[in-house]
Amino acid sequence: YTKMGSSTKAEIIAGLTTFLAMAYILVVNAGMFATLSVVSFDAMYVTTALSAIIGTVLMGLLSNLPLAQAPGMGINAFFVYTVCLTLGFSYANALVFVLIDGLVFVLLTATGLRKIIFDAVPPVVKAAIPAGIGLFIAFLGLQDAKIVIPSASTGVTLASFNLLGDASWASVMPLLVAVFSLLLIAVLSYKKIRGAILYGILGGTALYYFTVDGFYTGFAENFSFNPLKPFTSFATESFGKVFTEGFDFSAYLNTDGHTVGGLVILFITTSLAFCMVDMFDTLGTLYGACRGGNLLVKNDRGELEVPNMNKAMMADALATCTGSVLGTSTVTTFVESSAGVAAGGKTGITSLVTSGAFAVALFFAPIAKLIPAYAYGAALIYVGVLMMGSVKDIDWKDVSVSVPAFLTIAMIPFSYNISYGIAFGLISYVVIKLFSGKVKEIKAGTWVIT
Repeated sequence: YTKMGSSTKAEIIAGLTTFLAMAYILVVNAGMFATLSVVSFDAMYVTTALSAIIGTVLMGLLSNLPLAQAPGMGINAFFVYTVCLTLGFSYANALVFVLIDGLVFVLLTATGLRKIIFDAVPPVVKAAIPAGIGLFIAFLGLQDAKIVIPSASTGVTLASFNLLGDASWASVMPLLVAVFSLLLIAVLSYKKIRGAILYGILGGTALYYFTVDGFYTGFAENFSFNPLKPFTSFATESFGKVFTEGFDFSAYLNTDGHTVGGLVILFITTSLAFCMVDMFDTLGTLYGACRGGNLLVKNDRGELEVPNMNKAMMADALATCTGSVLGTSTVTTFVESSAGVAAGGKTGITSLVTSGAFAVALFFAPIAKLIPAYAYGAALIYVGVLMMGSVKDIDWKDVSVSVPAFLTIAMIPFSYNISYGIAFGLISYVVIKLFSGKVKEIKAGTWVIT
């Protein structure tokens, strides 16, 4: 790291900064998977921490880049709310898609095809996908915080804040906790406080227990420290489920209307959706984080690129395979790694420090379990805000660009399905280009993916 102009102190500070910026994933991912009821918060907390540790160590050792990995936001929502709760696959079945995603990317990375496929996707769709996922995540956060609730007449509506009408203090205060958490995260982020999201969650949690449940009844009575329970839950509920139960799709086929042919089609398209989202997320994050830290290097053509990109992508692919065995959705490089890069991280030492911090956090599951959805729901909303920035790269005056972009962005949250958004974006892009005399702008790879 001395050759890179860094130091031991700088690498340690950068590693801790990255951890603080992304530690929220431990609570958010665990809470999201716990909605499936077949796997507990405790089990998923351990799973999330272990996958982050392994993925981040792989990134540091293989690529020597100051980047961290963990179960990706957006793709975890796709796993839980679309693949499991909407399409009807079991938790273990969905892990098979993650395993396939990882294995395919190991193959594509080893052969160099991964970047070729990425380049075949139209830039407008690439720019729109993060924004669509951001809206999707924010929508989930609003629902977790109970700010947006179901409505028989309009589908969804705003929860009542009217203390003078149909709402009570007990129903409104939790909503105010969510709003407070979100605004606290925003203010701390504006002031460039490291770990703003984590501090916002903790601040909202403190407010919740002192104003909603009361400290004693809400916190003290519910807290029990059993250091072994999360690990035993992990061993029995999530670890290895992809092999012991994942390849049994009989429950899906026994559901009315599901056929073998339909399963095959859905299997292929869902696997493709996992692969595409993982691909966009990883390459985009790698480039963005390294660009922000001036770590990009020039290739033979004079173009800036990520150093050791293939090794970084291989670390991502291997981490995803490992994550499926541990019991979580796709493991990918986190955009919050930019915080550590900005703090001076330049080498894989930063990654190793971050993984060490996750190893310490591994033993705090009983405390993390007490964080209410009202607090971590605010984190989801804020992550959605961060992901909307890509819309600035879209030329909204060009209909052949704006329509595919809008359909991609809109269909992801409105259909509760990332793959549907990608499909609408790709198909509309090809059709508009085809019938507007711009067929030469459609790459051969784009036809294949569409």
